[in-house]
Amino acid sequence: QVQLVESGGTLVQVGGSLRLSCATSGRTFSPNVMAWFRQAPGKEREFVAAIRWMDGTTSYADSVKGRFNIFRDNAKNTLLQMNSLKSEDTAVYYCAGRTNFGLVLPTTSAMYNYWGQGTQVTVSS
Repeated sequence: QVQLVESGGTLVQVGGSLRLSCATSGRTFSPNVMAWFRQAPGKEREFVAAIRWMDGTTSYADSVKGRFNIFRDNAKNTLLQMNSLKSEDTAVYYCAGRTNFGLVLPTTSAMYNYWGQGTQVTVSS
């Protein structure tokens, strides 16, 4: 059974840092791309960052470039390091996986076929 489980979300002050983690399980799960999305209150789910599992190629939303970093710590975990946090970063953050091959790192949620339950990140003064 494939599982994606996010952790690390909490309340943090503006300008602070957080590291989110996505743990994967299931012997049948072989991702091509892992990604992070987020959904703020009253907003649609939006792309944050993605990493191609095999070669480490990354892609970031313009709103987080220079502040966030997506990386792997091993074959099972995908991490999102968030720095210089802003109030507009407040959202539920979701881990997503894509098993199909593609040259372009997808930025739409429909292109991912595995999802975690989400972890809440709240950024306040």
